[in-house]
Amino acid sequence: MTEEVKQTTEEQNDNVVIVNADVAEDAHWYVVHTYSGHENKVAITLKQRVEASGHTDKVFKIFVPHQQKIVVSEGKKRSVEEKLFPGYLMVLMTMEDNTWYIVRSTPGVTGFVGMGTTPTPLAESEVRTLMKFAKMEAPRFEAKFQVGDPVKVNDGPFKEFLGKVDEVNDEQGKVRVLVSVFGRETPLELDFAQVSQL
Repeated sequence: MTEEVKQTTEEQNDNVVIVNADVAEDAHWYVVHTYSGHENKVAITLKQRVEASGHTDKVFKIFVPHQQKIVVSEGKKRSVEEKLFPGYLMVLMTMEDNTWYIVRSTPGVTGFVGMGTTPTPLAESEVRTLMKFAKMEAPRFEAKFQVGDPVKVNDGPFKEFLGKVDEVNDEQGKVRVLVSVFGRETPLELDFAQVSQL
C-alpha cells in the first residue's frame, strides 16, 4: 500500500473534513480554540468559508478529534461521540495573513493556540497518533457507578436483588456488586447494563 493510499484510508472517517486532498509541502497542523460543543459546526463553517474565498490551495484538512464511547445509563447501553479535546480542532494549512484571518474570523473560533500571538504548528507525528487513537475500534465504557453506590440488579438469576458497588471496571464495562444472599454478602460480577442505580 502506497503512503498516499494509506494516508487517505486513515483519514476516511468523520473525524477529518477534507477541503483539498492535494496538500502543499509547506502546510502544517495548527490547533484552533473554539467554543466548547461547537467544534463540528466550526469545522463545516470553516470549510465553506475557505471554499468561498478561493483558498483551497492553502487550507487542506480540518480534524475534530473524537471517539465512540459506550455509556451505560439506567441499565441501557448507548454509543455516544466523545470529544477528545472539547473546544479544540486542528487545521492543516499554510500559514499566511489571509488564511490566518479566514480561520480566526470564522464564527465560533476564539483563536489559535501558540506562543504569544504566533500560532505554533504541531508535529506531524502527534497528529498521526491522535488520528489513530480517535479511530480505534474498541469503544470505551463509561459508567455512572462509584464504589459504595446502592444498586439494583436488572437481569440474570439475581434480578431484583439490591446491593452495593464493590468495584468498577471501566475497561471491560463490568461492575462487582455485593448482594445479600441468606444473610451473607455475595460478590457478583455484572455488566453495566445489568444494574441500575437506586
